[in-house]
Amino acid sequence: MAGNGPWPTGGDLIHLLSPMPTHDRARRDHTLWWVEAFDPTTDQGSRGRTLTLDLLRDSPAPFDRSHYHPGHVTASGLVFSPKGRQVLLVFHNRLQRWLQPGGHVEPSDPDVLATAVREVWEETGIRVASDSDPHLVSVDVHEIPANDREPVHAHHDLMFCFTAEGDAIDASAEAREAVWCPIARLSGYGVDGALLSGIERAFPALPNGPLPDR
Repeated sequence: MAGNGPWPTGGDLIHLLSPMPTHDRARRDHTLWWVEAFDPTTDQGSRGRTLTLDLLRDSPAPFDRSHYHPGHVTASGLVFSPKGRQVLLVFHNRLQRWLQPGGHVEPSDPDVLATAVREVWEETGIRVASDSDPHLVSVDVHEIPANDREPVHAHHDLMFCFTAEGDAIDASAEAREAVWCPIARLSGYGVDGALLSGIERAFPALPNGPLPDR
């Protein structure tokens, strides 16, 4: 993807007092840079930005998936087809709904952008275009229901906009149903407000803007 480095390191951000490995500090600073620069256009986005900034500044382990209160950071990819007419969706078995691909930050991920790109590839087999210019289009905090392994907790999800290199979904990727959905037909998939808001925000970030199928 375009701009693999160097990404802004957030050197002008506040210095965090909690001790942590250098890699974790750099990842936190990188994430803070994105979230602080994010200008929300909805009440939901403003709430998400505030809660995520609090998490990043105050939590000793904001990326740890076992950190349940007040939750942890995740990253997702709002991926448009090469011509910008469709958006990539996966069916989330636990939540029983269609969402953008995404997931937890792994210890080996250098930053949240890498997390989003990796999750898109793992869940759908779709590669992000090498000239894709990522934009942060949503900061959404939502509740994940409890199961037999985890209590109810919050995901602080950073949604980045990308363009796909191709449109062939790999059936051997992670066992989730994945589809290219025409933008004009999103209502039929019951997607949530955060995804719709991200799409509206992403339009000017795409070359020529996506055109809904007619």
